Amino acid sequence: MPWIRKRFKLSPAIEKQLLSISARQMDRRLAAKKNQQRRRIYGRTKPGYLLKHHIPIKTDNWDVALPGFTEIDLVSHSGNSADGEFAHSLNITDMQTTWTETRALLGKGQSAVQQALDEIAGMLPFRLLGLDSDNGSEFINWHLQAWCQREHIQLTRGRPYKKDDNAHIEQKNWTHVRKLLGWERYDTQNAVAAMNDLYRHELRLWLNLYLPSVRLVKKVRVGSKLRRVYDAPRTPFERVVASKQGDAAQLSILKELQKSLDPFQLAKIIDRKLEQIYRLANRRLSPKAQENRESRQAKSGRRKGWGKDARFASLEIPSGFPLSPSHDNKRSPVTFKMARHGKLRLHSQMA
Repeated sequence: MPWIRKRFKLSPAIEKQLLSISARQMDRRLAAKKNQQRRRIYGRTKPGYLLKHHIPIKTDNWDVALPGFTEIDLVSHSGNSADGEFAHSLNITDMQTTWTETRALLGKGQSAVQQALDEIAGMLPFRLLGLDSDNGSEFINWHLQAWCQREHIQLTRGRPYKKDDNAHIEQKNWTHVRKLLGWERYDTQNAVAAMNDLYRHELRLWLNLYLPSVRLVKKVRVGSKLRRVYDAPRTPFERVVASKQGDAAQLSILKELQKSLDPFQLAKIIDRKLEQIYRLANRRLSPKAQENRESRQAKSGRRKGWGKDARFASLEIPSGFPLSPSHDNKRSPVTFKMARHGKLRLHSQMA
């Protein structure tokens, strides 16, 4: 109001009305003017949120007893920087059988995501019936909606900023992607090709044919506590066979592979391919490289006397100083180091 008084000549009556009107009433009165301003600024191009209203929100679990209804998400491999183009892992998991497939993409273009989903749909041992995603532009676009309509696939989405709506795929993002590839940065076609070589072959067989998991059956409230009841541990392949909705030809091939392959040999091949992928990471923008560099600098600082704090770096705990039995000066050297606020601070470097 003080700036309005300087710019406009307001009568006492109008000033009184401005002070008494609510923010909600202001928005209601100015809705038509704001729409005109939006059209004038942005032209006729509609932002992506208009398409979002055509895709229904699904917050509960798929209430079905057959495979095919899935959740999808992207896992970024950007390292310490989100600049430029880098790899993403497109992860998809089935709600009924926990079957999981993954593909690597360079960037997250709409056409690339749709093509990867088309490839995954052809490799699933059952028909793809539904996709549930977050509100990212890589999923809320006309390419994916047209493909889903053409393939008769139900497309739904979760609420914005509500990760629990896609809790199953968020769990698989951690166990099936992040725990294997870490937080390194991969931004080359060679790295994406190496990741897809792992995703398409050994990893999908090891996870879906040999790795059992439990599935939540129901929740029972006992007093103030919530008790979760899980089914017996089974592999995704066993759940697909038990559902009797899988493709017979693909299931027979997978059954022969399960009998002939050795899961321990598969694990060794996976480890070897992961090492090859690690070597293709962009070390300049990878967290591990940053940690190694800081570790080298710390070791170098200890050898040089910690720079300006050399007076305190050489101080060792006296031999008569009372320490607990687990603190051995030879195994865990304890030194004093100058803290940022100027006081001495005790640091213990465990062996």
